[in-house]
Amino acid sequence: MKRRAFSKLVLAGTLALSTFMNVAHAEASTVRISHGYGILYLPLMVMRDQQLLEKQAKKMGLGEIKINWLTLDGGNVINDAMLAGNLDIAGTGAPGFITLWSKAQGIPRSEVIGLGALSTSSLWLNTNNPNVKSLKDFTPKDKIAIPGIKTSLSAVVLQMAVAKTFGAENYAKLDPLTVSLGHPEAVGSLMSGKTEITAHFTSPPFSYQELKNPKITRVLNSSDVLGNITLDVVFALKQFTENNPKLVQAFMAAQEEANTYIAKDRHGAAETFIRVSKIKLTVDEVEKMLSDPDVQFHTTPNGLMQYVLFMDKAGTIKTRPAKWSDMFIPSVRGRQGS
Repeated sequence: MKRRAFSKLVLAGTLALSTFMNVAHAEASTVRISHGYGILYLPLMVMRDQQLLEKQAKKMGLGEIKINWLTLDGGNVINDAMLAGNLDIAGTGAPGFITLWSKAQGIPRSEVIGLGALSTSSLWLNTNNPNVKSLKDFTPKDKIAIPGIKTSLSAVVLQMAVAKTFGAENYAKLDPLTVSLGHPEAVGSLMSGKTEITAHFTSPPFSYQELKNPKITRVLNSSDVLGNITLDVVFALKQFTENNPKLVQAFMAAQEEANTYIAKDRHGAAETFIRVSKIKLTVDEVEKMLSDPDVQFHTTPNGLMQYVLFMDKAGTIKTRPAKWSDMFIPSVRGRQGS
């Protein structure tokens, strides 16, 4: 009897320990993900609309998970939300990610890591000032709207373009003219012509919307200056990826599935963008944007070291990665990125 009782006790203890271990290693059941407003975030919008991450999570044995989607724009805003613990995974401009990656090195709770590239497109600098034909024509009377000062995608790409025009040492020449304003608000300000905003450095669909107005012209196309490099990436806190390896794998599979869908069904992808973004456009207008050769959706980073080298030389990052893959999770490091 004593032996039988002891065996039952051991079995109960083993089951309890097993249950504890399963709970201890359980991955997150709720994930907070952010994307911005424009076409650059389309893969995340498709994932949101079709619940692709939930589907992939089930495939990997993670069961039901809940996704809380947020719409955030501007590197500063996204980085602050990530560091405050209010965000798990985010789509953001490459420069903002690089800034935070560099800043957080050596601080375990704050370290971030890239999951992969998100999108490639071109940024257009549009103006309602008829006297502005090039970067050299801007004066102190002009104000350039960008979603975030200094570290946003638009801010850094503008600096890179300015450096090529005025010389590397003058990369910040137009910084005093920049104003932090979300893309949707900036479109309204530029098109009205009734505010201090005389220019807007933006991506599709906003860049296209603005040029519908005959009083607005394009000053600069970023692809003409930098080539067709990755503009947005997806990243997370490093601790999150270490604690949730299967969930990260499911996310990446969902993103690839979204990219495949966009490539195969441009019409459906356009409908998805309108439905999720709630921006007033026609399906034909969005399809036209998606047909632009500059608009691409891949998970392998391309050209990130251009940002790194520029930001390092400008002194805006303190730790420089030796190669692009140093900033990303192990599963993508073997790819032919740059």
